[in-house]
Amino acid sequence: MKQSEIIKQLSDEELKKQLFLSQGILLFIAALLSIVFFENVSDWLLYVNWGIQEIFYFGVIPGLFIVFLDILLMKVFPKKMYDDGGINRRIFENQSIGFIFILAFFVAVSEELLFRGVLQTSFGYFAASLIFALVHFRYLSKPLLFISIVAVSFFIGYLFEWTGNLLVTISAHFTVDFLLGLIIRFKS
Repeated sequence: MKQSEIIKQLSDEELKKQLFLSQGILLFIAALLSIVFFENVSDWLLYVNWGIQEIFYFGVIPGLFIVFLDILLMKVFPKKMYDDGGINRRIFENQSIGFIFILAFFVAVSEELLFRGVLQTSFGYFAASLIFALVHFRYLSKPLLFISIVAVSFFIGYLFEWTGNLLVTISAHFTVDFLLGLIIRFKS
């Protein structure tokens, strides 16, 4: 059975629970792998810099740029090329701004801790960016979406290579997910 068919059988509440569960699993995997690959879990703190300017210039602004490009793609290409089967619409429509904020934050933290904080620091930029893209396998059947997620993955991975700061990548990822979530919510 295709993923889209399985998702259609889930209620909106079940879909939200599955989303939080999957992100919780990624966070658990990140914590587990950090124990394996780092001498101390506190080694993650080496990749945390609270410099507001760095977070804004190299996290938030690139996140806004990604959203701008995404909106541009939505205007240029027919809907069928970037439609994910309605999954994102079901996740974000009819949700409060607070819920979208919490969801985007949880996704950004769990995915960036795993893919940049553990995988990229342990296996390198290319491997982590490629694995990040492949984990978003629901986009494999949509070439435009898959190319987009690969480009975003490598871009965010590059931001981490450049800054060495997880808060930069978390803020970029959060900015993208939060704003696109709001766009979907208010478009519905």
